[in-house]
Amino acid sequence: MSMFPARRRLFDELMGSLDGFYVQPLHGDPLPQSIKLDVQDIGEAYKVQAELPGVKKEDIHVDIDGAVVTIKAEIKQQDSSGEGSRNLRSERYYGSVSRRFELPSEIDLEHAQAQYEEGLLLLELPKRKAVENSRKLNIK
Repeated sequence: MSMFPARRRLFDELMGSLDGFYVQPLHGDPLPQSIKLDVQDIGEAYKVQAELPGVKKEDIHVDIDGAVVTIKAEIKQQDSSGEGSRNLRSERYYGSVSRRFELPSEIDLEHAQAQYEEGLLLLELPKRKAVENSRKLNIK
């Protein structure tokens, strides 16, 4: 038995200590890979909570097509320097993330509401009332 660790194990241990060093930005939180959601059916409507930390309200887009909801967000992180300082390096991280899901029934777009505060997007999506679109035809 050798007193020295195997090369492969030594390499794995070295690379394991660097795990995430190149994946995450050098500042702030890493860019999210997906939007985390909570969806509740509250009878007459659906309530959706989506986590979008660090995103500006102007950079969030919600599209509804029937029962399909799409949430898109542009994520921009950038280092800033204080006044009176010389900018030696500036780093920016841009990305986008989206999530698409289908609800069991269609949404009433006229009464749908969206609110965004402190990194949490809250959607209240009322269900569309079933429209009687069929009728019995009299046969002559």
